Amino acid sequence: MLPFLLGTAQAASPAPPPLRIGVTGAFTGNSSPMGLSMRAGIRLATEEINSQGGIGGRMLQLVERDDASQNERGIRIAHEFTSKQKLDAVIGFVNTPVVLASIGIYQQARMPVMVTIATAPEILQRHQQAPVHYIFRVSAPDDTQAELIVQEAVRRDGLRRVAIFADTTPYGRNGQAQLLKALARRGLKPVNIENFGQNERDLNLALMRSREAGAETLLTYGIGSPLAAIANGMKKMGWHVPIMGSWTLSMSNFIDQAGPNAEGTRMVQTFIENSHEIRQQAFAKRFYQRFHTKRMRSPSAVAQGYDGMLLLAQGLRESQGEGGVKLVQALEGLRNPVEGVIARYERPYSRHDHEAIDDSVPLIGIVRIGRVTFAHPQDRMRALPKPAPAMP
Repeated sequence: MLPFLLGTAQAASPAPPPLRIGVTGAFTGNSSPMGLSMRAGIRLATEEINSQGGIGGRMLQLVERDDASQNERGIRIAHEFTSKQKLDAVIGFVNTPVVLASIGIYQQARMPVMVTIATAPEILQRHQQAPVHYIFRVSAPDDTQAELIVQEAVRRDGLRRVAIFADTTPYGRNGQAQLLKALARRGLKPVNIENFGQNERDLNLALMRSREAGAETLLTYGIGSPLAAIANGMKKMGWHVPIMGSWTLSMSNFIDQAGPNAEGTRMVQTFIENSHEIRQQAFAKRFYQRFHTKRMRSPSAVAQGYDGMLLLAQGLRESQGEGGVKLVQALEGLRNPVEGVIARYERPYSRHDHEAIDDSVPLIGIVRIGRVTFAHPQDRMRALPKPAPAMP
């Protein structure tokens, strides 16, 4: 596969060598709505950076690989990126299991990584105590999402009898654990817990058990078709209680497969398209013009890919194009703010905190007529948030 090259050489003199960035994620399979959306955001940011002269005159060159949500492929890509490709950094990563299987390879190779989708807290915790920590993130971690989901159900809606539906992947298991913690902080336990595989298409018995247990809402943590099976099964049963869950409920495969039964589903989002914020409006317009489409298959994934590349590029500027430990140090002490479309990042990272997004950033989205919009109208009017500075 040939590298995806953006930018043109100057005719007057030999162009300086490009800065090579590896991009990895699920571009096929169940998670592809997130992976392809993320890649589009990364490409859009890269094109804009290169159109402005790159980083110190050096163009950004993307080397893209599809892990197809498979751990083994993720491991092979990690070995390729750290030993065969001469890369300055890596960005991407969609599925938590793939990241956890491969992240140690990047850490050992001293390769700076920007995680833009995968959400397990363990991804950053695993190597946090290393002398140099090479892993950064710009997505809402599961502990943050779970707290917001439970807050929406319990505090805003006053619902206390909840059922949890989580898939059996590490993503689902971790999300379930975080939901249980968030409920426990309020002195609550779920009335029922159901687990299912990624290929499950019939959850009617699980739904019947939850209804019989008196569930007032379903809290979900999973990916793909089973989420649609929940909404479709509830419709078939004539059971009308709210569905709330992690940001995967905004993916096109859930909305398309559930159709009108997705209406009213709520989820955590870092970016919602129809904002009144001028920068976000301009970003959405550029996206649709560039990719000749009328839909973002996963809006948060587009925005997180875009912001992740902006943060990585600012780190490269401040490290004067150096990767490795110098890039890590630059990211941990960014001198200049980064104007993203999710937030305005001022000192988002520090030596002991590599999370760019805190609980002040995410919103609650809701499905209306096949698109995700703001669940709470007042959020549509808010300015781009500014996350709290990372702890020193």
